[in-house]
Amino acid sequence: MTPHAVMPADIDESPLKDERPRDYALRMGREKALAVEAPGFVLAGDTVVAAGRRILPKTEEESEARDCLKLLSGRRHVVLTSVVLRASDGTHRERLNENVVRFKNLSAQEIEAYIASDEWRGKAGGYAIQGQAEGLIQWIKGSHSGIMGLPLYETRALLKSAGFAVA
Repeated sequence: MTPHAVMPADIDESPLKDERPRDYALRMGREKALAVEAPGFVLAGDTVVAAGRRILPKTEEESEARDCLKLLSGRRHVVLTSVVLRASDGTHRERLNENVVRFKNLSAQEIEAYIASDEWRGKAGGYAIQGQAEGLIQWIKGSHSGIMGLPLYETRALLKSAGFAVA
């Protein structure tokens, strides 16, 4: 199935005071689905990287990405991706995909090499698993596609539950 259009949702993505990462991921998916003006179905979502209860930014500056990588070095963290399917009548269905990722202990040289790749720009937690960062990850528990940003299992289940023919 090919989407009819890809449209960004112009919303404030700031976490609320004391908002938990799971709640934040679901809220962002819902708000994005509601923000897009389109007929028919709208599929939206958001990916959140959390270290404990701390929600890491979608990094835009090298210093942010470097700080995230230093924080994640040698430890586990959670990657949460929400998927929301909004129908034309305003009702919605949602799923949350939860994954655990562990980075190896990163040397200063490895961090700087990753920063130089520019893959971190705009990425939750300052990395993209579908690129060079995959070589820095010791293990994952969960869905590779969910960590990338669109959990295929959950997306397929949402579409099927809404009556889409999915092979």
